[in-house]
Amino acid sequence: MKFVEIVERLGEDVVAFDVSDETLEIAKAAAIDEAIAGTIAFVAGDKFAGYVAETQASALILPDDEGLREQARQRGMAWVSTRNPREAFARSIAMLYRPFRPEPGIHEKASVAASAKLGRNVHIGANAVIHEGVVLGDEVCVHANVVVYPQVTIGDRTVLHANCTVHERTQIGADCTIQSGAVLGAEGFGFVPTPSGLMRMEQSGCVVLEDGVEIGCNSTVDRPAVGETRIGKNTKLDNLVQIGHGCRIGANCAICAQVGLAGGVTLGNNITLAGQVGVANRAKIGDGAVASAKTGIHQDVEAGAVVSGFPAIANPLWLRSAALYKRLPEIYQSLRQIQRRLNDRS
Repeated sequence: MKFVEIVERLGEDVVAFDVSDETLEIAKAAAIDEAIAGTIAFVAGDKFAGYVAETQASALILPDDEGLREQARQRGMAWVSTRNPREAFARSIAMLYRPFRPEPGIHEKASVAASAKLGRNVHIGANAVIHEGVVLGDEVCVHANVVVYPQVTIGDRTVLHANCTVHERTQIGADCTIQSGAVLGAEGFGFVPTPSGLMRMEQSGCVVLEDGVEIGCNSTVDRPAVGETRIGKNTKLDNLVQIGHGCRIGANCAICAQVGLAGGVTLGNNITLAGQVGVANRAKIGDGAVASAKTGIHQDVEAGAVVSGFPAIANPLWLRSAALYKRLPEIYQSLRQIQRRLNDRS
């Protein structure tokens, strides 16, 4: 694709651009420190600004920074300056790269129930199993070895990657992506203590994924005993995430790898949970809150709060505490010396 075509498609976000050769072809996107001729890279902040002087990329996406633009000019490089370089880079990748997408059709080794309803241009791969009463929207792609249990509905253009499993009555919206190994709608961890041991509570509820949700590899979203487990529009789950039964997650949340939510957790909108965050049963987290990596959340978190640590505390307090932690041996020795002096005086 020509660089000028990329600039044109970036549209209103473009602040300025410069290209000496309007026939310049860009083959793919690359990291600025690994770029070669024929690639486009981006600079989002000071951390990578120094690479402008040495990168081998043929074109750069720059922030609205005259200094960086001048460096690119001096090297004779093509560049475009945008309000959000990272977003522009993501859109450029989408222009230059097309993920694998098989042609519509049903593989001869797939098993599709007679009562299943399939939309237009659906693909169902080898050894996939589509049970009774399943409804697939238009352009749904079901890769090899996927199992879709009865009464599942899947919206238009959703992709189910190889070896994922969707249990009964799960509802998946349009434009969702379910990565390999994910399990949606399996039985929640519901047991009742009795004198004779734990008794299983049947999980009669369902899982609902709204439009644009993405579920990472080997992540699980459990169904509850009653009601639903719901994940809001455009929320993204990384790999190895556990969503317990009856959780309700809002829109535009980012849930990173190895996060675990116990049953009944409620997340608002635009929340970020970094890697290995754990949230206790029925805790509520308000809109826009952020939890840093390995945070343990046992109580409700206010909207907009940034929390860290185990148990979770306000991030500024945690930073101060962490700075003191490595000095604990020194502080302990000082305390012992003070105690000895006090004992000597007495």
